[in-house]
Amino acid sequence: MKRFNLSDWALEHRSFVWFLMIISVIAGVLAYVSIGREEDPNFAIKTMVITAAMPGASIEDTRQQVTDRIEEKLEELDTLDYTRSITRPGFSIVYVNLKPSVQGDAVARTWLTVRNMINDIAGDMPNEFAGFGFNDNFGDVYGNIYAFTADGFTPRELRDKVELIKRKVQALDDAGKVEIYGTQDEVVYLEFSTERLAALGLNEQAVQATLQAQNAILPSGIIDSGPERILVRVGGQFKDASSLEDVNFHIDDRFFRLTDVADIKRGYQDPPSELFRFNGQPAIGLAVGMRQGANIVTFGEELSAVMDQVQAELPIGIEIHQVADQPHVVEESVNHFLQALLEAVLIVLAVSFISLGIRAGLVVTLTIPLVLAITFVVMDYAGFTLQRISLGALIIALGLLVDDAMIAIETMISRLEAGESLRKAASYAWTSIAFPMLSGTLVTVAGFIPIGLNSSSAGEFTFSLFVVIAVSLLVSWVVAVLFAPLLGVTLLPAKMAHHNPKPGRMRRAFHGVLRGAMRFRWLTIGVTVGLFAISIYGMRFVEQQFFPNSDRPELVVDFALPQNASIAATQAEMDRFEALLAKDEDVLFWSSYVGRGAPRFLLSYDTMDQFANLGQIVIQTPSTDARNALRKRLETAAATEFPGTDVYVKFLEIGPPVGRPLQYRISGPDINVLRDKARDLAAVIGADTRTSSIVLDWNEPARVVRVDIVQDKARQLGLTSSDIASGLNAIFAGRTITELRDNTYLVDIIARGNDSDRASLEALYSLQLSRTGGDAIPLSSVAVFRFDTEQPMVSQRNRMPTITVKAAINTKDQPATLVASLADKIAAFNAALPEEYEVVIGGTVESSAESQAPIAAVVPLMMLIMVTLVMVQMQGFRLALVVLCAAPLGLIGVVAALVLSGAPLGFVAILGILALVGILIRNSIILVNEIEVLRRAGRTAWDAVFEASDSRARPILLTAAAASLALIPISRQIFWGPMAFAMMGGIIVGTLVTLVFVPALYVAVFKVPAENGPKG
Repeated sequence: MKRFNLSDWALEHRSFVWFLMIISVIAGVLAYVSIGREEDPNFAIKTMVITAAMPGASIEDTRQQVTDRIEEKLEELDTLDYTRSITRPGFSIVYVNLKPSVQGDAVARTWLTVRNMINDIAGDMPNEFAGFGFNDNFGDVYGNIYAFTADGFTPRELRDKVELIKRKVQALDDAGKVEIYGTQDEVVYLEFSTERLAALGLNEQAVQATLQAQNAILPSGIIDSGPERILVRVGGQFKDASSLEDVNFHIDDRFFRLTDVADIKRGYQDPPSELFRFNGQPAIGLAVGMRQGANIVTFGEELSAVMDQVQAELPIGIEIHQVADQPHVVEESVNHFLQALLEAVLIVLAVSFISLGIRAGLVVTLTIPLVLAITFVVMDYAGFTLQRISLGALIIALGLLVDDAMIAIETMISRLEAGESLRKAASYAWTSIAFPMLSGTLVTVAGFIPIGLNSSSAGEFTFSLFVVIAVSLLVSWVVAVLFAPLLGVTLLPAKMAHHNPKPGRMRRAFHGVLRGAMRFRWLTIGVTVGLFAISIYGMRFVEQQFFPNSDRPELVVDFALPQNASIAATQAEMDRFEALLAKDEDVLFWSSYVGRGAPRFLLSYDTMDQFANLGQIVIQTPSTDARNALRKRLETAAATEFPGTDVYVKFLEIGPPVGRPLQYRISGPDINVLRDKARDLAAVIGADTRTSSIVLDWNEPARVVRVDIVQDKARQLGLTSSDIASGLNAIFAGRTITELRDNTYLVDIIARGNDSDRASLEALYSLQLSRTGGDAIPLSSVAVFRFDTEQPMVSQRNRMPTITVKAAINTKDQPATLVASLADKIAAFNAALPEEYEVVIGGTVESSAESQAPIAAVVPLMMLIMVTLVMVQMQGFRLALVVLCAAPLGLIGVVAALVLSGAPLGFVAILGILALVGILIRNSIILVNEIEVLRRAGRTAWDAVFEASDSRARPILLTAAAASLALIPISRQIFWGPMAFAMMGGIIVGTLVTLVFVPALYVAVFKVPAENGPKG
């Protein structure tokens, strides 16, 4: 029975195969048009934020009674990686971080479980506990951010306009979450004078209770009058601030007006909880997200159209400024990559035409759009988008996907030169090299398995690299055995002249090297092993890296004042800094956030906690060169002009965010001891001159006034500690007593002390407290005052107080280099710590290790699959050994390329090195298979090794040239550069060494005697 031949079948069904090719191209074009576009691939941010409040509690009570209870309950969660908490007096934030292995829909289900778990412990909380808050949308991205400024309009009027715009944006089909921020909430302040209340003998609580009763909305009945039901409504509710001025009270047989005891002010929250500004002007922000899976470029066009229409309708004085424009960034990024892809295609075409000739090169050329088209169809169907990783994968795959077509056409040409017919030559590839090519292709795909099965966030970020390369390589094999024979029969001549039997100069030189390597086999093996050993040693001269900084032109400036600083102090410092930006020519515009950080405008952006002492500025520059120059100037200004304020100027990051690159965490049970040890640790790190901007994420205590109640005297006067605390809180912080209902807004009516009562510590001593009977008691008569200090914030990790010491690096050294040089000092410091105290590496090095650990876990599986595929093809242990020994040789070229170029070895470069293993094994499979074919044809072992190496050298070198040269366009990019250099060096050197080493190893393993010369 005749064996099935797919290539021959294609030639018998030419019309149908042409139809398949045409359909593939059309489908590919349609898929390319509809496929989504993004800047970076999505990866799940597996973090949920739980907030909890217990107003009035000290930081220690909050930590023990609230934070610890939450973290202890979360320890029951099977998928919990770690918890990180921030505790402030009366307020707790707990970040729930899941294990990297939690994927997809399981994340959302876990958040529901967390909610239920935490709500279960609500009954265990103290009576003063005010409840939980949950944020399971911590990873939401707002790719479009707009700032609205107004000249001649109040903040309320501007907010009304922005609310209307928000509705129009939400009406877009592809709109996701839309948020307004930077608004100043309206409030009505009733600023009571304790002196006036005391003089009139009034009780503030009674006044407030009367206001609440008047403003309440309560059911007042329905009159059922037979055929009709008539609703009864009771009026009297407050309409605006002026209606409060008309309020009269009758308390204890006395009439008085509200204005007799309180100043009524309608304004905005004071102090504000957060502020947003654009170029120094107060503004309101509109952050727009996109529906998952939509095309961000198309959505950006629709959104721009809406904003253009809105701008035309807005009154003069209100302006729209786009702060973040991810669709534009994505479009530029995709176009840049498409340009790189086109350059790579042209390089591969040049290699094909120069090496194979015009007609054969044209056949290889036509396979490229076929493979890319089918790959686009699969990507679109599977939900993958065009972004940094998938486009880079296409460029990497481009040099590999022509390998099969090149080998198939090279084989066809050789058969035509031997005098065979077109059809027989075209179908010969299936019977001779189709299955070795398939084995080699599968081995190459297996080299990318650590990417596909990497469970870390970094692995999730780069997952599309595995999918795109795997699909394109498998498709390339199908195209090589199904479409390429038909293209060859159509475009190649029916007969081809024999090549000149005399080899050229280059080929004769190769023959001499090959014969020498085979004769002096053990010397060849020894030299190769020596080069490999040198490359391993040379790895110490290669810088280690996680992910590089982004090449986007934005700069981000983080501000952190002492933790007891007010928002006014934070604003004042940022105002001074913004004055520098206004004068700088490299600044296009900037947006500033006081009391909070910028919204997450790209997935890898590291958001900031919302506290009064924190702020952030996002600066847009015209180019990366301008960005780099501006950063140096701002760092100098920060160091000289902003003492006492942590001003950190940074680039945006690619991949999972880290923050300051050099970090160490020190943990221990006693906060005072921990603070001292953390400062000592900072001194150890600061002793290295390569570090700068060293900070502790929390440390300094804050002043506190302790009001110690003389309980017997307070009881004698009819006062309790609760009465006094409530009264003080109402005076200093204010208490919401009721609300104005103003259209869709609720305007809080807040009772508090007047300015003189709230403004100074001295006012505390003379403060008058109202008793139930109406008379006033001086606070100093029932309390003793003393000054003390208290920790304003405590951060914990897994329920243990933890201080993170963070540092920037002022040289070109990578974080891993500094960690390695500090290792002995940190180890000695760690050894000297008391029991239960420990220093752990954090930051970039920790993230890199966490991402590489899953790779190491998957490598054995990768090797098992490779070895199995090799054994399936080779069917012999010694043959498999010869093939597999070529796998590590790429490291020789990798190290040489990285050391000479100065490129660091990052996470993506490591993935490329692992992929090299598959590429080199593939070349060895093709070479060793040819040796076995020739031996079965009757050649002596020596001649078979020589002839196979000679005949396979050209296609192997051509495919190596295509694969390595195609990487040139992305070698200039920050993200892909290290991987491109590593793979180019590994492919070129690895291929050359393989062509010499594998024949030498083969004759050594099989003890082949030398012919026509001395035996090696």
